[in-house]
Amino acid sequence: MSNIMPMEFKNQRIMTTKVLAEQYGTNEQNISKNFTRNSERFVEGKHYFKLEGEELKEFKGYVLNDESLKFVSILYLWTDRGAARHAKILDTDEAWDIYEELEETYFRVKESKPTCIEDVLIQSLQEMKDMRLQIEEAKKQTIEVKEEVQDIRNVITLNPQAAWRRECNRILNAIGRELGDYKAPKDQVYEALKVRGKCRPNVLIVNLKKRAKENGMAPSKIEKLNILDVLENEPRLKEIYVTIVKEMAIKNGVRIREEVAI
Repeated sequence: MSNIMPMEFKNQRIMTTKVLAEQYGTNEQNISKNFTRNSERFVEGKHYFKLEGEELKEFKGYVLNDESLKFVSILYLWTDRGAARHAKILDTDEAWDIYEELEETYFRVKESKPTCIEDVLIQSLQEMKDMRLQIEEAKKQTIEVKEEVQDIRNVITLNPQAAWRRECNRILNAIGRELGDYKAPKDQVYEALKVRGKCRPNVLIVNLKKRAKENGMAPSKIEKLNILDVLENEPRLKEIYVTIVKEMAIKNGVRIREEVAI
């Protein structure tokens, strides 16, 4: 195998049709003919690159000393896989022997290592920068996880025996802000209460208003009575209601700060 001037395109080691033909002991016309006859077996970007126009002009500027490219209007550049495919099509001992050697030498680009103190320092600084970014990202993720865990703990501490109405409303409003719909969360908890509590909230509200009227409550106050007033005197249903609100908060990822916990 003769010495080959290294060429790269899009960070890949490549060779022209002329160079490939010389290495395989054939001519350019034969390489081109084999490509045309077996075009379906070649994939652009994987086995070869086709250069023309401005892209070709830029590449010619990169290989100034190659006079063979001076008047070329279309140029094919063959990758490692493309060279292997041509060796398979030629199917000669010479082509396979040459390809194996090309694979081990020309196409296998060794990673360049810093050779002077300046390059070593630059590489070390870049590695330190990358490591710092990774540490900062890990810290950020840790903080987010801790906040989520704390939010869940805060929700779980919601106590039906304390100021549960205020806290449940605060949680439902927070969910509403996340959803862009303040009514939907309250409707959801209302429907869930009907199923889990095996009750009819609307009937319970009507009955409560009747009792309030019998006890002489002002009509304006009676009108404001709702399901939460019913739950004040229904410990079992209150417990179910608070549990549903907790679950909704966790499901929707609503952050409930410590001041929300009771």
